[in-house]
Amino acid sequence: MSSLILLAACSKPVEKTEEIRPVRAIQLAADNVDVAAEFSGEVRARVESRLGFRVGGKIISRKVDVGAIVTRGQVLMQLDPQDMQLAQSQANAGLKAAESNRDLAKAELKRYQDLREKNFVSQAVLDSKETAFKAAQASYDQALAAFRNQSNQAGYTTLVSDVNGVVTGVDAEVGQVVAPGTPVVRVAQTGEKEIVIGIPEDKVDALRRMTDVRVRTWAKPEVVVPGKLRELSPVADPATRTYTAKIAIPNAPDHIKLGMTAYVIFSARSQNAMIKLPLTALFQDKSATAVWIVENGAVKPVQVQVAGTSGNDIVIAGGITPGQTVVTAGVNLLKPGQKVKILGADAPVSDEQKVASGSSASSIAPAILNAGAGK
Repeated sequence: MSSLILLAACSKPVEKTEEIRPVRAIQLAADNVDVAAEFSGEVRARVESRLGFRVGGKIISRKVDVGAIVTRGQVLMQLDPQDMQLAQSQANAGLKAAESNRDLAKAELKRYQDLREKNFVSQAVLDSKETAFKAAQASYDQALAAFRNQSNQAGYTTLVSDVNGVVTGVDAEVGQVVAPGTPVVRVAQTGEKEIVIGIPEDKVDALRRMTDVRVRTWAKPEVVVPGKLRELSPVADPATRTYTAKIAIPNAPDHIKLGMTAYVIFSARSQNAMIKLPLTALFQDKSATAVWIVENGAVKPVQVQVAGTSGNDIVIAGGITPGQTVVTAGVNLLKPGQKVKILGADAPVSDEQKVASGSSASSIAPAILNAGAGK
């Protein structure tokens, strides 16, 4: 028993060595940054006409299909002209009758004028003949207008394209009875193209003032072309709660086709110095975005506010200050107060890194965008 006590007294307690985890880190520096926002949309024609017949009737023929190239004056669809032709014939008959009555009244007026010169009839009789001629002339003018109107109506049974373009949609088929003005064919006018996007309500004012607008397509993301904000709706869409914007593409390349998926990139240079971090430096801490700050060889979590993106980096709006050291790799393996060893310091993110053509910005703080747009 005494030997056991002596043995226990001689044994030394085992010290628990705290794990020191190697990490990479960066010393924060503030600089002016390029803030970008990217929105997806659809390529459309600058002008797209929804054509319809000016008269109602039954469609008896369709001359074009979707995708067909059409020229101004080309026939697109045809209505059954029988009823219109009958109405035109009726108006023509009325015109001939009115013409005969006018000629008869004119001849009678001439005879009575001769008789009046010879004093064979009274002035009252001559006046009545003049009135009859004027009435016959008015009836003729009315019949002529009715005939011309019916001739126009008969011509309206043929739908022709009023522009050079491409057929983008057919909304009626042969055998269908359509009312006047019902759109039956859609024709996109050849010329300028545009991209239609939806802008969230919290970014409308900021993006409205941005002039650096670029466009790329999903099919060829490496090709970036300049764009221009041409139109911004003053009213939000009731379904999506976004504001419709139209981005013009002057001299659009041939590879940009109607209906393609396209991306619009708005860029601005911030007037105030901002902090940028690589995406790998961020992690989730209690449903908030945070980073690890290195102080006295240990780390502590600090929540930050994300302003947006700049190229492949994240712009920080608040929570950290220049001069602090932030872990940039291995953030998910750390815990508060853990000792770390910095293997190497990443170079501070430079303002020379431009916005990548493939960057995406799903969230941008309006204050940051306002600073860049007001430059």
